[in-house]
Amino acid sequence: MAAPLLGLGGLLRRCWGRLLRAVAPAPHWGPALAVQGPACLPEPVEGPGEGSEGLLGSILWMAAPKKRRTIEVNRCRRRNPTNLIKIKRNIDVCPECGNLKEKHVLCGHCYAQVKAETRQIRKEMGKKEGGPFNAPTVETVVLYEGEKPTEKDEGKRIIERARKRPSWFTQN
Repeated sequence: MAAPLLGLGGLLRRCWGRLLRAVAPAPHWGPALAVQGPACLPEPVEGPGEGSEGLLGSILWMAAPKKRRTIEVNRCRRRNPTNLIKIKRNIDVCPECGNLKEKHVLCGHCYAQVKAETRQIRKEMGKKEGGPFNAPTVETVVLYEGEKPTEKDEGKRIIERARKRPSWFTQN
């Protein structure tokens, strides 16, 4: 009983294919298509000289894979060495703080310290100015605890910080 059914499936496929070719010409991507569409689509208003779209006129055509990818192929693709995380060999110890960092790149810990110190200096500058439109046109000098202004600092705006100068913050 199984043998006649196998032949019947092929016969039905051939008949269906002939029917489709007779009703509407097959697009060039025909064999690898899947059909998706709602139960009822609004029919377009036909203008003069336009014929009916036929059996397949209101169906949305979408591309679909012809065959399923195997687990092995998927894993080989995902675990390809070009897709994996690269091992970094240019890691070094920061001479200032001792944290790990990339060579020729500013240490993240030191950068955070610089940002915090700069933020504090800007706050003090804002307090002296009284607003963003009152900024003086002279240069600003930052003096830390135990430092005195020099002769070349005369006429410049001086910001004093009540702490010791950090090792990474050079003298002006």
